[in-house]
Amino acid sequence: MPNTKFDSKSFNAEAFKYMVGRVPNLNMNEIKKSRALAANPDIREVFSGQNGTAYARIAMRGLIDGDAVNYDGSTDITATSTKTFEQGVVVVGRAKAWKERDFSYDVTGGVDFMANISEQVAQYKDELDEATILSILKGIFAMSTADAKNKEFVEKHTTIVPGAMTATTLNTAANKACGANKKKFTLVFCHSDVSTGLENLNLIERLKYTDKDGIQRDLELGTWNGKLVIVTDQMPVTEGYFDAESGGEGALKIVASGTPAAGEILLSKVTPYFGTKTLAAGDYVAAGVQYTTYAMGNGAFSYEDIGVKVPYEMARDPKTNGGEDLLYMRQRKVFAPFGLSYEKKTQASTSPTAAELENGGNWTLVHSGEGTASQRSYINHKAIPIARILSRG
Repeated sequence: MPNTKFDSKSFNAEAFKYMVGRVPNLNMNEIKKSRALAANPDIREVFSGQNGTAYARIAMRGLIDGDAVNYDGSTDITATSTKTFEQGVVVVGRAKAWKERDFSYDVTGGVDFMANISEQVAQYKDELDEATILSILKGIFAMSTADAKNKEFVEKHTTIVPGAMTATTLNTAANKACGANKKKFTLVFCHSDVSTGLENLNLIERLKYTDKDGIQRDLELGTWNGKLVIVTDQMPVTEGYFDAESGGEGALKIVASGTPAAGEILLSKVTPYFGTKTLAAGDYVAAGVQYTTYAMGNGAFSYEDIGVKVPYEMARDPKTNGGEDLLYMRQRKVFAPFGLSYEKKTQASTSPTAAELENGGNWTLVHSGEGTASQRSYINHKAIPIARILSRG
């Protein structure tokens, strides 16, 4: 049977690249169709025009504002100018390699190994892109609240639900974040536990397709309040403590010191705490899980595939394990959240790690660049169609 093994001698890198690009991926295709990811010609130009560039600052045009004067023939018309904002954007580079033996099972039984491997690589890359987006979202909601405008964004774009999601949660969160601009929201990232809870409340409506026989079937993807729902267990899940009532299920009484008895917990052990009050001895808490859900709207992220010189190649190692063939994958992409700037304050190499993207110190709300915060003009946070919902599992 031809092509039953990885064979670096017969590997066509361009054909393989084409095959990977042709493999449909449900999640990323729908994310792009939702228009949450938008092309940005400024980003494309700056990284294609500067050989080797991995970080750049691009201009964001300011919006016109100011109050109109009374046009009565005697009042002077006043003029104001717009400010140009700067946004820091970074190229995220990732690479991976696989050995032929990892795919030995997959290439038996008459399966076309090239098509089979291309499907797996396409899925792997899309999961990689999802992980990058989620790391960035985690980072921007970890921004330092020492800056008043950053604090305003984090607080206004975060909705904390004391219990599980309800039918009104998403609409309330979108309105809190963006006001009248809430109509921009088109996409939700949530954990499978959250999705299951919404399904149990009949709040998820499955997308449908018609097969070749004309029969309509449900897709795995669904919508919530008309917003596409992407389910991934890469979403943050944190174990901690919630407020409780005496006698409630799982309630623990807080004690200040000593050895806690059954049904008690030391105050110092109540961490992380998901409530809002200052806890003291005599209060009650219960252990639980807090889930993070993200909602995004049109143009929430600028996205550009910057490309690499050799995205795919194979190599032959004749020595290891009696001989191995390896497939290498490389990519460089930009995911730039609208209205938020990557400042690169903590980054060890030319490409940020997931931990560096998740570092809130690397992010700030886009502003006009003055050295003193009080002199800066900041982008209106309501123009940023990104929201976070924290709910209890």
